[in-house]
This record gives sequence, C-alpha cells and structure tokens, in this order.
Amino acid sequence: MKNSLANVATNENNSKWKNIIKREKKLYKRNNDIRTEFERDYTRIIHSSAYKRMKHKTQVFFSPQNDHICTRLEHVALVESTSYTIAKYLGLNTELTRAIATAHDIGHSPFGHQGEKVLNEISKRDIGESFWHEKNGLDMVDKIELLEDPNGNKQNLNLTYGVRDGIISHCGEIDQNNLKPRDEYINLDDYTRPNQYAPYTWEGCVVKVADKISYLGRDIIDAITLGIINKDLKELYKILNYDTNRVINNTNIINDLIYDLCNNSNEENGLCFSKDVYNMLNILKKFNYETIYLSNKLMQSTSYFNLVLNTIYELLKKSYNEDTYAEKICKELVVDFKRWLKDYWNLDRNKNNKNNVIFNIKDEKEYLKAIIYYISGMTDNYAIDIYNKIIRF
Repeated sequence: MKNSLANVATNENNSKWKNIIKREKKLYKRNNDIRTEFERDYTRIIHSSAYKRMKHKTQVFFSPQNDHICTRLEHVALVESTSYTIAKYLGLNTELTRAIATAHDIGHSPFGHQGEKVLNEISKRDIGESFWHEKNGLDMVDKIELLEDPNGNKQNLNLTYGVRDGIISHCGEIDQNNLKPRDEYINLDDYTRPNQYAPYTWEGCVVKVADKISYLGRDIIDAITLGIINKDLKELYKILNYDTNRVINNTNIINDLIYDLCNNSNEENGLCFSKDVYNMLNILKKFNYETIYLSNKLMQSTSYFNLVLNTIYELLKKSYNEDTYAEKICKELVVDFKRWLKDYWNLDRNKNNKNNVIFNIKDEKEYLKAIIYYISGMTDNYAIDIYNKIIRF
C-alpha cells in the first residue's frame, strides 16, 4: 500500500544510515555543492566512461542498425524509471534507487550475457576466477573508472556503500518473492557469486525487482518487433491473461506488475507480488527463455561473439611477452590497451594516479586480469572493429 515502507526508508532516522552513506575514502567537498550524498553518487556515475559506453552495448538483441531495439543504456533508464515509481509509492528514498539503477549494469561486457559467458570462461581458465557482471560492476566503480577531482588528480568513483551494495546485489535472474534486505553490514569483496546476499537496503531490493520487471516486458516487445515470437502470441496472451482486444506492449506489462507489487508489499511481507501474479511472472520468464533467449536467432550469434572476444584476448595475452608480434598484428589495440593500463600498473605512475595502482604487471596473472577488465569495458562496435583489424591483411 502507499507509503507502506516509509518507516524503513533510507534516511537519517534509519539505524543503518551511517553505514549506507559510508565511502571507502573521504570525498572532496565544495563550498557551493547543494547535492545530497546519493545525488553526488548519481552525477559521478553518469560522468563515468563506463556509463556512456552502455549506449553501444547489447541488452539482449545484437542489432546496431536498429535504433528501436533496446540497448544496455535504455534498459538502465527503464530500471531507473520503474524503481522510481515503486520507491516513490512505497515511501522509500528515490535518490538512492536512482543512483543504484543508473549504475547497476555498469559492469556488463560487450554482447550482453553472451559476452559475459565468454569472459567468464576465459577468466576461470586463465586466472581461476569467475567473471560476472555484478561483481565486475563493483570493480568498475571501485577500481577501474576514474574521474578527475578539482585538482586534476584521477580518483575512483568512491561511491557510498548503499549504492555499491546495490550494484553487486542487483541480480534479477533469481525467482524470488517476499524480498527483504539483509541486516548484516558486510565487506562487499566477500561476494563470490551472484545473489549470494540480499541487498542491504529496501531501495536496493526495489532495484533488484525493477530489473526483472523491466527486462521481461521490454524483451518481449523487441522480440515482437524482430518477428521472433509472432507465432507464439496466442500463448503469450494466455500467460498474461489478456483478452484479444488488449494490446501487448511494455506500458501494459510493466504497469500491471508495478501495481500488483506496490499493493502487496509491506514490512512484514517484504517486496512481493500476489500469488497469481508471481506465478504468472515465473511462467512469463520461462516463456521468454524458451522463445527468446534460447531461440535459434539469438544462438546463431554466440559463436561469432566467442570468436571476436577470444581473438582480442589472445592477441593481448601475447603482448605480455611478445610485444613485437602483437603490435604487428594490431598496433592500435596493443597501444590503446597499454595507454589504458598506465593508469593502474605499478611500473609507470605519476603523482596524478598514485592512488590507483591495482595491477602488478610483473605478475602475468594480474596482467591477464587487466586484459579482461579492459575487454569488458569495450562497446560492441569497438570490439567488432578491432577484430576486423586483427584479421585484415
């Protein structure tokens, strides 16, 4: 019901407040800054390079020539809008949901979840660590993304704990009702897998649910636009319990889910849908997997994405000991990677990046990890362009 979670909203009266607004390092202050802590987080996120690159990253469908197919950045905007509506109605902190939602997919690789799978296979094979976008998102804001402070020094985003927690806790793939935040204030580096812990705030829980609401509806519309599920529309009408006079579109799907969630959520039950809608949501997710995500149309691109990312990775891997060979094949790639790496390694640093040393390039495993970070930040088009230059005579 309306304002049913106002008593547990993130504000100065919340017992978790000091932990939620805590930063790893003290953030510089301006005498004329009028923003709140979470507003500062939001603006730091949208000024980051990783945020800007999401406009050229795949959400589900790789379709760079079609302006009307959802990109990763548009998905982020949909999650922000959905979480704002839910949080505002329930009486939660909309500034916090906005910051979390805007950054929640900042760690996604090129080519969406298919690209993520490729990088995970490489990472587990060569450095013994899993790659998953929620953890990569936290690493992006904590270690990789750099902004200049007022004195020109490069610093990491240094976001509040509440936003950082929301990024790594946002996994919307898990079927879960009655979602409530955890009580424990944990070291976020303790995460070893997606959905290991519930978010620390109710606002983080809202973004987690909003992510699922947003992608299920929009993916259906894109699939209809591309003609992937036209033969399955009768089944879709049945799942949604729509009569044939009602249009299947993002507006109707998202509105129905938000309305049901907002009218069934409270402190006792957590964020929850009614039994009927929750069952429908799980059936809808199963429908999406069978008809969209595992469709032949999408699967045909998997081998291509695998080839592109592995080719780039293997060439950069050779640059560790064979600089001449790698640069002969694609000088642009090697030079750009080493230019990027200079902000983070421990052999060539100056006073402006003294706080950002995260790779010891004398250790080959750390060098390979740097390559994975670097590739994860690429846009679809840049990765394809580099691949074409590598194979071109």
